[in-house]
Amino acid sequence: MKTYIFRPFLIIMVISFTIISCSKDFLNIDPTGQVPEETAWQDPALAQAFVTGIYSGGTGVYGLGVGGFDEQMLASLTDEATFTHTGRDINTVMEGSSSPSSTGWIPGSYSWKNLYDNIRAANISLEKLAEPKIDTALANRLKGEAHFLRAYFYHQLLRYYGGVPLISKAYDLNQDYSVTRNTFEECVNFIIADCDTAIWLINKTQMDKGRASVLAALALKSRILLYAASDLAYLPLAKTKIPELASHPKPELFGYAGGDRDARWTAAKLAAKQVMDMGTGYKLNLNAKVSAAEGKTNYMSIAMSGYSKALGMDANAGSEVIFGRYYNLNVNTGGGVSIAQYNGPNGYHNWAGNTPIGLLADDYEMADGTPFSWSNPAQKASPYTGRDPRFYATILYDGADWKPRNLISGNVDPANQIQTGQYDLMVSGAKTTFNGLDTRSSSIEDWNGSRTGYYMRKFIDPDPKIVDANTKQLIPWPFFRYTEAVFNYIEACIELKEDGEAREWLNRIRYRSGMPAVTDAGDALKKRYRNEKRVEMAYEEQRYFDVRRWLIPQETVGRKLTFINVVGNFKPGQQLANTYRHDNNIYNYTYTPVVNEAHENRKWLNKMYYAPLSRDEMNKNTSLVQNPGY
Repeated sequence: MKTYIFRPFLIIMVISFTIISCSKDFLNIDPTGQVPEETAWQDPALAQAFVTGIYSGGTGVYGLGVGGFDEQMLASLTDEATFTHTGRDINTVMEGSSSPSSTGWIPGSYSWKNLYDNIRAANISLEKLAEPKIDTALANRLKGEAHFLRAYFYHQLLRYYGGVPLISKAYDLNQDYSVTRNTFEECVNFIIADCDTAIWLINKTQMDKGRASVLAALALKSRILLYAASDLAYLPLAKTKIPELASHPKPELFGYAGGDRDARWTAAKLAAKQVMDMGTGYKLNLNAKVSAAEGKTNYMSIAMSGYSKALGMDANAGSEVIFGRYYNLNVNTGGGVSIAQYNGPNGYHNWAGNTPIGLLADDYEMADGTPFSWSNPAQKASPYTGRDPRFYATILYDGADWKPRNLISGNVDPANQIQTGQYDLMVSGAKTTFNGLDTRSSSIEDWNGSRTGYYMRKFIDPDPKIVDANTKQLIPWPFFRYTEAVFNYIEACIELKEDGEAREWLNRIRYRSGMPAVTDAGDALKKRYRNEKRVEMAYEEQRYFDVRRWLIPQETVGRKLTFINVVGNFKPGQQLANTYRHDNNIYNYTYTPVVNEAHENRKWLNKMYYAPLSRDEMNKNTSLVQNPGY
């Protein structure tokens, strides 16, 4: 039986009535758009196309999807954001109702089926290239990429589900698919081995953007070694915090029974330092903090990865991205390039999807490095004044300057400011209560609107000329960026009691963003580090895993949602007519944080450390064991 491989980039259609009329063999032609499998791996272009398809999904698998730029973002399963719209199965997860028969929303990048389909495609590549019929150098590079991709997909499975079956061959039809889950340690070792093989095979090959590289493999190795050293993976500690894990029949699926933790932290530290030594960070060589304005611009430049020149952003910030998901408007028309439409304000005809919650906004420090507190009367009276510059580059809040609204919504807001409150306003000579244009009672759109009083700004191109809700943007998703490796290094140093080295690198990150140095040590330094990573890596799919591996989800994602209510009342003797603008000379503003349980009644149950294996997967493979608590 001849096997065919779909050839997505080329469809040749040949119509010859002479051949069809005269040839007795016309039914034996090869299907158009497909090529015989044995031919594909003899043709360098076709072999490369197959491996490229593992990234993009062109081989019929999910691939890397749109990175983290889904309409529903992983941030909404954390204490960073909530998803505005209902009926998306996020409540099932955040209210602790997930089960094998009703898993709730699982992002495509973490789907068991998607990831194993991807792994199978990588395994096919490695099998077909084992004795290559193409140029050896190209074959080695492609094998290196396949090893990296397989390692990446397994690390996604490991951190979302715990130990999983390690499959290193491509199964055929009608084979026995029953296979047990490998231990956490075996999975870590497998991923590291694939990374090391990728590094050796790719070597110094010049790679296109978006492809695996030596540095990308080192970054993945750094991440997985950090996870292996963390509290969640140390079973003697984790079992004391998670009774469901202690009673699980196979706790080895989720961590190490013992061993030398310092050795694991040392391995994580050295792996992170390799990335730091080989890579190129952005403005991490500073000895003092930059201005607040420069700090905000630096942070926006990193988020834009050099793809926007608006507001003085620096194209050199693209050097931060070690491995990214890049986009092409000729190919990508929806997810990935529509992140602004998915998350922008409804008063600009956007969808307000993954809106920041008060818990995130409140964790940004004051510009002097002290904590923000609603108990401080001055800070409560003006909560958006004098904050960490990254706050202004990440969150749109009431009164924040934004794009020219008249270009998309009409001349209803000459000030071009975010309006998420209720304000006094004179209309036809009478004082009325005006609902802000970006509220859920907006006169522009009352169906898309933030519930929290905030909007996402990070990853949205601030170019004032790009205002149309349907305008696509080419901001890449950073699977790995240089600063993550620096954080890995800092965390390992803290755990190894090397506080001086940890502070030096933590302060370099802070200087770049316009924040002062920290002088903390011990547990205070660890707490400061964790908050620093929270704000620096917001919306980058770090928080979901960090709070779990630190064993602190109860006190973070387990908290109730907090929103902000904003009211603007006229000061005595002051009025404003017809169109509203934020003005502290005219209005007394009150800001009231409120707990909301109606949209999501969030809770934390220990089973939420890992996602459930679906009943369908358990039925397909009866050798699987379920995760703790399900």
